[in-house]
Amino acid sequence: MSDEDLEQIRRARLQQLQQQGGGSQGQGGGGEGSEQESRQQQEANQRASLLDQILLPDAADRLGRIRLVKESRATDIENRLIMLARTGQLRQKVTEEQLKEILGAVAEQNEKEESKIVVERRGGGWDEDEELEELMKGV
Repeated sequence: MSDEDLEQIRRARLQQLQQQGGGSQGQGGGGEGSEQESRQQQEANQRASLLDQILLPDAADRLGRIRLVKESRATDIENRLIMLARTGQLRQKVTEEQLKEILGAVAEQNEKEESKIVVERRGGGWDEDEELEELMKGV
């Protein structure tokens, strides 16, 4: 992967972050909407191009099937792959087996984030001890 490719990815990511941060800004003009659409299309093309460069065909097919089932999971995997490519941690194209490992890591990370359960009890109600005391008074 060349430095030029990495620079394009960085610029695209920066634009994406700026759009997310600015959310409702720039929604007023008619010309700005088509400019934003073309920018988003260009970013999508750059992502697709980079993924084509780093994925073997079997891995790309699996990622496509993942996207059909759960879009957010596929995006998480793509982001992780792009990050690995940017940091130079990919020495060769990603195989289907390596993609499965990444999928497992992303799924495990998401499970940890989603598995937090918070139990809140309502105050002022009866509990079992109070109920027993009341019943025993009547006997």
